[in-house]
Amino acid sequence: MENLDLIERLCQARGTSGFEDEVVQIAKEYCKDFAKIEEDCMRNLYIRPYGSKGNRPLVMLDAHADEVGFMVQGIKPDGTLRFIPIGGWNEKCLPSSKVQVYTKHGYISGVIAAMPPHLMTAEQRNAPISYSTLTIDVGATSDTEAREMGVEVGAPVVPLSPFEYNSEYGILQGKAFDDRLGVAAMLICLKKLADEELDVDVIGIVSTQEEVGERGITAVMGRIKPHAAICFEACPADDTSAPSYMIQDKLRGGVMLRHMDLTVICTPRFIQFAKETAEDTGIKVQMAVRSGGGNNGAYIISANGGTPVIVSGIPVRYIHSFNCIAALEDVESNINFGLELCKKLNAKIIKGF
Repeated sequence: MENLDLIERLCQARGTSGFEDEVVQIAKEYCKDFAKIEEDCMRNLYIRPYGSKGNRPLVMLDAHADEVGFMVQGIKPDGTLRFIPIGGWNEKCLPSSKVQVYTKHGYISGVIAAMPPHLMTAEQRNAPISYSTLTIDVGATSDTEAREMGVEVGAPVVPLSPFEYNSEYGILQGKAFDDRLGVAAMLICLKKLADEELDVDVIGIVSTQEEVGERGITAVMGRIKPHAAICFEACPADDTSAPSYMIQDKLRGGVMLRHMDLTVICTPRFIQFAKETAEDTGIKVQMAVRSGGGNNGAYIISANGGTPVIVSGIPVRYIHSFNCIAALEDVESNINFGLELCKKLNAKIIKGF
């Protein structure tokens, strides 16, 4: 299945913030036959379907390429690597996790060291996990050997996790679902829109460095001026952690359409239009009010004098970890959601936002 193949390739690609090259290349290959593609110095990708006329309202579809990861900060005399996080992690999930470390010879595998219980003191057993004590082990026995392997200070590090698909239940498992599932949904939606007669022009953006403060989209919004924007995001599923009355982002629940999070209050009239569009077209949506998290919408909404924005969310369990779980049907709901919104949008509707 073409869509599943794209999802797998994107999720397996290695691309922590600032090092999104593999993801960008996959997107460029996917879009080359139906769109004009440009790239800036931050590796943000601008995808304009050939049918764009340039004289209609511009609707931006955004998804960020980067995943949370790490960077090598130092090489210890014993050959292990000190590292720092890129993006937000739950440090408790790190010890014993497999990683990939970039070297001048290519990526090599390693593991975030976990001391055997046999060697731990009582104090070590009870100590909180800290980046000052964590190391990555690539099998080297000295700093000289680690350098011979090609490891350098500043090397990006990403999780090493297999991608799996359970076809019977439509379940995806793997790394980097935030936001590679969003990138896949946005690209597939954009390809479908290229064959539609629309009242708007659309542009797809594969943005960079979202996980470290929405830096890529900041550059994008200095370059283009969309009249409305849809952010395709993978969002933390809460159906295994929240009380039943607070579940707002469950697997198989469809699109998570959020009112707000820690960084943004999305455009209320755009939200209402999106909700009604979903109801009219039979697309499942779940409404959410978040007290944490953030996304590119926070910068989009205040750029260029104000840009109406909504977030089209894909539920993902165990987000920002080495192994995520999601449902393919929720990805497909987001594809259809973006498609139906763009088919209905026009100058008058957007002006009403």
